[in-house]
Formats: sequence, C-alpha cells, structure tokens
Amino acid sequence: MIKYLLFRYLRFDKSQPFIALCSILAFVGVSIGLMVLIIAMGIMNGFDKEFERKLFAMNYPITVISAYRGGISDEFVSKLQNEFSELKMSPYISTQAVLKSGDKMEGALVFGVDFESEKAVNSVLAKALEQSGIPQGFEMIVGKGLSDEFSLILGEKITGIFMEASPAGLGINPLLKRFAVRGEFSSGLIAYDRGYAFSTADALRRILNTQGWDGVHIYSAQPRRDIEAIKAVLPLGYRALGWWEQNGNFFSALELEKRALFIVLMLIILVASLNIISSLLMTVMNRRSEIALLLALGASKREIKNSFFAQGLVIGGGGIICGLILGLFGVWLLGSFDIISLPADVYGSSKLPMELGLWDLVFTLLGAVIIVAASSYYPAKKAANVDVLSTLRNE
Repeated sequence: MIKYLLFRYLRFDKSQPFIALCSILAFVGVSIGLMVLIIAMGIMNGFDKEFERKLFAMNYPITVISAYRGGISDEFVSKLQNEFSELKMSPYISTQAVLKSGDKMEGALVFGVDFESEKAVNSVLAKALEQSGIPQGFEMIVGKGLSDEFSLILGEKITGIFMEASPAGLGINPLLKRFAVRGEFSSGLIAYDRGYAFSTADALRRILNTQGWDGVHIYSAQPRRDIEAIKAVLPLGYRALGWWEQNGNFFSALELEKRALFIVLMLIILVASLNIISSLLMTVMNRRSEIALLLALGASKREIKNSFFAQGLVIGGGGIICGLILGLFGVWLLGSFDIISLPADVYGSSKLPMELGLWDLVFTLLGAVIIVAASSYYPAKKAANVDVLSTLRNE
C-alpha cells in the first residue's frame, strides 16, 4: 500500500503541474542549501585550522614562565627536561624594544634564544635558519613583515632601542645596540612577522645585564594533556600557559562566527523545506477523495500517514543526497585547485584552505534530516485526518 501510493503521488500529473513544480523546487532548494552549507563549513574550518597551525608555531604549545625576570636557571631547565624527556624545550629571554632603520621605527618583542634548541620547537624559525644559518653574537632574525617595512637586505644593520634604562649623568638614556640582520622568517601572520625578532641569548644578556632565563618554550603534540602534568611539578612562582589560553578571545570569535554562519545557512534548507510542505498539502487537497475512499475500503490512517511522510522524505532525502555529493565535490574542487586566489601576504597562502571536519558534516546532515522530517510530518498527519464521510458526501 505505502509503496503503491508513494509512486502514484510522485508521478507527474498533467492536470496539476504546479504540484510537481513545487516538489522540484523543494528538491533543488534542499540540494543547493546543503551544498552551500557544506562548502561554507569547509572554508570556515579550513581557516580555523590554518590559523591554529600558525598560532601553534609562533605562540608555542606550552610556555613555562617565572614570576620575575631571569628567574629560571639552567638547572631548572635540565630538571624539567629530565622529567619530561619526550618533550622538546627551549629556554628564552624576552624584552620589548623599538627597532630602527633609517627614519623608520617599529615596536617588537625580541627573544634571546639558543637557536639549536629553538629550531626544535619553532618550525617557522627552523625553516628560516636553514636558509640563513645560525646567528652569532649581535645578529638577528627578523620577520618578513618587518624586513619589508624597513626594506632590509641581509647583513644590513638595524638599531635596537631597548626599554631597559641605564643611568647617565643627570638623566636616563635608553639602551641602544646595533644588530646585523642575518635572515628573516615568515609565519604568514603579519602581527608576528612585524612584531617578533630573534637574537642570541648571550647578546641579549649583555644588553640587559641579566642572568638566567625568563621562560621555557615547550613543544608538545598533545599540549592540553601535557600541560596538566607540567603544572603538577612546577614549584611556587612558576606557571605554565597553553597557546589556546593566550589566544582565547580570537578562537572564541571564530567559533561564534562559525555557529552563526551554520544557523544562517541552515535557514536556506528551512526555506526550501517549505516547498515540501506546500507540495504535500496540495497533493492532499487534490487527492482528498482518493484518500477518503482508501480509508473507507479499509486502509488505516497509519498507512496513509506513512505514505505521505515517505513522499516528503523521498523529495527531501533526494535533495540531501544530491547536496551532499555536490558539497563534497565543491570542497575537493576548491581545496585542490586555485579557483579562488587569496592574497598570500595576508593569509600566508594563495590557495583557499578547505578542511571539512567529520562532526561538522554529521551535524549538517543531521540538521537537514530533522528539517526535512519535520516538514513532511505535518502534511502526512493532515492526510491521515481526512474526514471520510464529509469528503465522500461532497464528492
């Protein structure tokens, strides 16, 4: 019974072409809506992962810091390394400075590091060191954004104006030191390419007249798990920070934008599903006499209800399947070919980042199925509640 009615009511009716048109529009609307939603989720997730990878490198997975400058000794670093031998660590000194070249000046965060240790935890810097070699003495690796701003060439001198002050007569003069530019790094994020610079730890110690380290950069493949173990062994006055804690607001904004986009695009499927309701209701109104006759001949209300519900699921489900295929094809196409070109100096890549998460896809399909099922339920219920006596009397 259900199969018979399903195929009967899905056939094109020349006397009522508008019903078939509504069904086609519902199918196309659900397909396009789901395709757009899948591609949009792929783009959003791709940008999230791309920014996460870049921030992961430049912010370091885990950073251990002391309550005061130079509070971390070599013995503490060795002890921490022995405790967590599977993790890669690089101690550092950091200070704020103003870098000057000619008439141009830029603020920067200067790190004094052991480059052999640092390149093990910073893939961006490691790539730059492969091209430039390890800096010695008062040499510096600067970001590409800063290098472009100053129009620097390798070997050129820049002046570092440090925020530490030294007494001089009756006043206070800033500390100035000239550095040779040994190389440049490119993280793909302009904030770091213009705001970070790396020099040797010995050079920075001599300038700041300090000993020890300010912190330890730690590379971990699973930082959210390892940070808890590190916190458990840190003495009083030390604390560990994860990269996600340093960029919490940024990723919260991305997550909110992703959810808002999901809701807005899901409305496209909701609007398309209204055509399912209208086409099924018109079918019910057009076939009232047939439905009443079937009920009078012994068909159950459940069978009638399931027949129209199945009709709505066929229309909407077909749209979902078609939209899924088109969406996955679109994600592959945009991710594999440079169809949409991006400014590489802003995004770090000219190719559109596409990375569709499994759970994003699952929730998208689940939302579409719920909307289609809900749209099919009401007309099916109306069909089952046709008044047999009044309908047959009027017919």
